[in-house]
Amino acid sequence: MKVVISADMEGVCGVSSWVHVSPPEFGGLVSESEYARARLRLTREVNAAARGAFAGGASDVLVNDSHDGMRNLLPEELHEGVQFVSGNDKPLSMVQGVDEAGVGALLFVGYHARAGTPRAPLAHTWNGFVRDVRVNGRSTGEYGLNALVAGHYGVPVVFASGDDQAIAQIQAELGENVVGVSVKRGLSHFSAIHLHPARAQQLIEKGAEQAIRGTHLSPAPYRTSFPARVELAFDHQARADQCERVPNVTRVDNVTVAYDSPDALHLFQSFRLLCKVAEINLHT
Repeated sequence: MKVVISADMEGVCGVSSWVHVSPPEFGGLVSESEYARARLRLTREVNAAARGAFAGGASDVLVNDSHDGMRNLLPEELHEGVQFVSGNDKPLSMVQGVDEAGVGALLFVGYHARAGTPRAPLAHTWNGFVRDVRVNGRSTGEYGLNALVAGHYGVPVVFASGDDQAIAQIQAELGENVVGVSVKRGLSHFSAIHLHPARAQQLIEKGAEQAIRGTHLSPAPYRTSFPARVELAFDHQARADQCERVPNVTRVDNVTVAYDSPDALHLFQSFRLLCKVAEINLHT
C-alpha cells in the first residue's frame, strides 16, 4: 500500500509563532537560522511518520510539503525510502498525490486547528483572512477540506499529529479512529507547552505504525452529502465584494459568500479560487 504524508508546519513541536514558520524570502520576521531549526524539526517529524508507516506495512511513502511556499522540507535529511513533492500551485495543493494509483492512506503531520479556535497555536484556515468555512453548515479547517479531497479518491485519513486542539477537531470531524498524536498543548494563539522534540518524534513514529498496521479499523474515506453548500466568511466585506462577482457565488451577509458544489473536487478548487479572488490589498 502506498501512503501519502501531508506535512504542514504550524503544528510541529516547538512552533508557536509565525516567526518560526515564515521563510525569509516570503517575508520571514527573524533570521534564517530560526526558520532553519523549525524546518529541521518538521523534517524529523515527517521522517518519524515515514518510519512508522514503513514499519506498519506501507510499501511506498510520498511526502507532500504543504506549508506556505511548500519548499520547507530538507531533502538531504529526509528518510531515504520516501519520495517527496515540493513547490506551490500543485493541482491538489496540500494533498497532492492522493489521486495516484495504489494510495490507501493519508497522514497529517504538523497540522493546526481551524480559524477562530481559542488556545490553539497559530490557528487559521488556509490564510490570514478566512474566518470560517462551513460545509453543509459544519465549520471545518484545512484538515476537513483536505480530507474531503482525499475522500473523493477513496483515501481515508488515518493519522494526524499537531497541537491538542487540532487533534480534537480532526477526530471529532473525521472519526475517533484517526490515530492522533498531540505534540503540544496550546495556551494561546502564540504559546504552547511542548513535548521534547525527540519524544514527539517517538510518539509520531509509534502512532503512524499503529495507524497503517490497523487500516482495517480506520475511518472510511471522509465524505459529505452532495450537492454541498459551502459558506466562506472573510475578515472584511471588501473580500466578499470581490467574490460575489464570481459566477454562481452568492452573498450571504456582509462578509460571507456561498456556493454549491456537485463533488469534493469542485468544492476544493472553488474554495482555492475564491481565496485567490479575495486576496486583495485592503490599503489601496
